[in-house]
Amino acid sequence: MSNYGSLEEKEGRPVLVFQRNYPFSPENVFRFITDPDYFTQWYPFATGEMDLTVGGKIKFDDGEGSLYEAVITEFHSPHAISFQEIDDLLEIRIDATEQGSTLTFRHTFDDREMAIYTAAGWHRCLDALGQLINGRAVEWTDNALELREFYKKKFM
Repeated sequence: MSNYGSLEEKEGRPVLVFQRNYPFSPENVFRFITDPDYFTQWYPFATGEMDLTVGGKIKFDDGEGSLYEAVITEFHSPHAISFQEIDDLLEIRIDATEQGSTLTFRHTFDDREMAIYTAAGWHRCLDALGQLINGRAVEWTDNALELREFYKKKFM
């Protein structure tokens, strides 16, 4: 299984899907998604303010003065968290496997034209998440342009 994302469609909207495998239990992986200290290191614009309940809010700051909130629509520790971020739906599922766990990340959005950029961005964020899960310090690789080229070929 590759670390690259795929583009699907659900109810007429594009959905980016990524899967990553880890040699750790779902409980171990889930804390990197739901612990604000880790979440802010891999998720863009996260402030660390999270109310981890259905209907709870996750707060974001785009760094340019705009604050906004996502609303948690599903929360089943340690296997699933979903939230509505403005018009987008983010779904993260963690399933136990014989080797540890598989994380599935889905982002449902509206603007198909942005899929290349969005895929490259999430690819990089999930690479950072993987570094955290594997006990390493986050190092952001300067690979956005290569990833955009890759996804442009893959999605067009």
